[in-house]
Amino acid sequence: MVKKAVGKRVLEAAVGVAVGMINGLLGGGGGMLCVPFLEKILGEEVKICHATTVLVIFPVCLAAATVYSATGGVRVPDVFFVMAGAAAGGALGSFALRAAAPKAVSVIFSLVVATAGARMLWTG
Repeated sequence: MVKKAVGKRVLEAAVGVAVGMINGLLGGGGGMLCVPFLEKILGEEVKICHATTVLVIFPVCLAAATVYSATGGVRVPDVFFVMAGAAAGGALGSFALRAAAPKAVSVIFSLVVATAGARMLWTG
């Protein structure tokens, strides 16, 4: 039983490293990996994956933002209105997640990921 628990913790840490590296490298996108990793690799429920990802990504984003800010990669005055809107949207989205059916959450997430991927392919 202990070996299984240790193995799961190692797997969770490996997922965290992958998510953090992608998020740090690309300035985002770690959450798009975290959700399927939590669901497919760790076997978590869909809605739990989405809610957990928000909490997982927070320190990842904070760490990356600290490095970007320290190296002059952020226009600090430009971000405050976006941050306020994103915080409000995050709160609204969390209430919507609680009310949504798991299948609807999966479909919406898949559409967002596919749309983002297609846009990246066509616009560079």
